[in-house]
Amino acid sequence: MPVIEIKSQEQFTELTQDDSSKLIALYFYTEWAPPCKTMTSVFQTIAESKKDDPSILFLSINADDLSEISEIFEVNAVPYFILIRNATILKELSGADPKEFVSALNQFSNTPEQQAQAPAPAPAPAIQKKEVEEVEESEDELNQRLKKLTTAAPIMLFMKGSPSSPQCGFSRQLVAILREHQIRFGFFDILKDDSVRQGLKKFSDWPTFPQLYINGEFQGGLDIIKESIEEDEKFFEHALEAGA
Repeated sequence: MPVIEIKSQEQFTELTQDDSSKLIALYFYTEWAPPCKTMTSVFQTIAESKKDDPSILFLSINADDLSEISEIFEVNAVPYFILIRNATILKELSGADPKEFVSALNQFSNTPEQQAQAPAPAPAPAIQKKEVEEVEESEDELNQRLKKLTTAAPIMLFMKGSPSSPQCGFSRQLVAILREHQIRFGFFDILKDDSVRQGLKKFSDWPTFPQLYINGEFQGGLDIIKESIEEDEKFFEHALEAGA
């Protein structure tokens, strides 16, 4: 089945509740994040290759335009993939890694024969995250994940809370600065992942939050960003150009 571009929350609800036995592949993207340009093409190609398989539904969601859906799934970086069946989240993937997505899709895909033998699932009232055994990350694995996160968007803000609901005054101030300068940015809520919260302190060699990255390069916290803007009114523009 080809990719369906979600245009509203109502359309999303209707499609995801229509047949809970289907494997639903959600792809969250933005127009401005470079990794999404590649992954959008990959997602469409994979969907086209599965067009004769009615058991898989491919849904594409603009994370900026449909922020209410992004918030439901706590999407804090793009590209972001979620696999769902029977109103249960089976897998979440962040970053532009086609092999990882294809592997997960194959892992949870059923053949028609398997579907015929499977019992009809009971409807679930709401999507719940599947409980999985936590596996401790090695330092190398964490650093690889941090590298992906810091480059998930040209400008990435690691903050406490979300831009719509900052959980500390420093994060709130930096969000206000970015919005004042009309800067489009991705964000990651470090309160929801303690591994990222602690690991980023060492990765950035900076002990506090918020932290701002531009083109994968650490720029500093609130005070340093303020100083940088005082010294150069076009700081964000120049930093983006320098890392391009």
